Amino acid sequence: MLAGIVLVLGVITGAILLEVLSTILLALTVAYVLLPVHAWLVRRGLSEWLSAVVATMIGFASALAVFSPLVGTLYFRLEEVIALIEGLPDEIPVTAFDVTYVIEVAHVQSLAVDALTSIGASVALALPVLAIKFALFVILLFALLLKGDAAGRAAIAPVPHDYRDIVYALARRTRETLYAIYVLQLATSLATLVIAYPLFWGLGYEMAFTLALIAAILQFVPIIGPSLLIAPIALYHVAAGELMAATLVGVLGIAFVAWLPDIAVRPRLARRSAGLPGSLYFVGFTGGLFTLGAIGIVVGPLIVAVFVEAVDLLADEVNGDVSLETLAEDALESGDAPEADPSTEPPETPSEPPIADD
Repeated sequence: MLAGIVLVLGVITGAILLEVLSTILLALTVAYVLLPVHAWLVRRGLSEWLSAVVATMIGFASALAVFSPLVGTLYFRLEEVIALIEGLPDEIPVTAFDVTYVIEVAHVQSLAVDALTSIGASVALALPVLAIKFALFVILLFALLLKGDAAGRAAIAPVPHDYRDIVYALARRTRETLYAIYVLQLATSLATLVIAYPLFWGLGYEMAFTLALIAAILQFVPIIGPSLLIAPIALYHVAAGELMAATLVGVLGIAFVAWLPDIAVRPRLARRSAGLPGSLYFVGFTGGLFTLGAIGIVVGPLIVAVFVEAVDLLADEVNGDVSLETLAEDALESGDAPEADPSTEPPETPSEPPIADD
């Protein structure tokens, strides 16, 4: 009864707080990642309150480092980005088999400029709201870190004891997935920024830092990542007839910006990651982004990872350690077993009636 009341109140609270639900989800996920940091600080002798303050400052600094360059680029350097797009040629000739095709890009340029202008205006108007949401994020993060144990006990209380091992397994997968999203992806993105900035600067690009920042943000896109930036730049140089520049930015960009951070940083931090295949991570990323917006970048892969873990737990409970091939062979053998034919069974011998005693 009490669990039902809590569930109903939770639904009502979620409906009321719908406008800040993404901020709450972000604070929950970040707090879940920082709980081991809080516990480590407590073991080192700090009080619960001071440990929560230090862990909150770490989360605050990390969020500031991630979002401030993006907001700054959209707010302060928007005109430079628009000028770069407007400087692109209106037509791109492409020659194949001695036939030249002309691709009209003026309409695409106009759409891109309009979209960037709209985004810049929206960011400028939303700055006060973003500041309030950021303050809410910090307050929630501190409260969750300070009372994380109590919140965890309250969340698991309605679950029967026989099923708590399932909850613990899902919680472990959640922690590993969030570690992979926040720590692993963030470290890879920072490495991309550090590598891409001197590369773009050395190749003579005026907006080297902006391009490096975009490459670092695109590192969060699974599988393709910074290739979404390198490929258009190389194609632009090809269209302009600058084949040497296209070759340099294509080869060096793919090798050092798109490929090197993955092989240099990711294996060193992947020990505690979720081990989720890149294809499933991409499905969760794109589905979450298109369905939930920016927060879907985190929630989408998290839901997919938890669902995969639940399916694995169900398969282990039903089938144990038996492989799919063994199950298929057993099913075929049971299906090929001949059924008994009643016509071939020997007739039953009638039992003799009991002999009455004289």
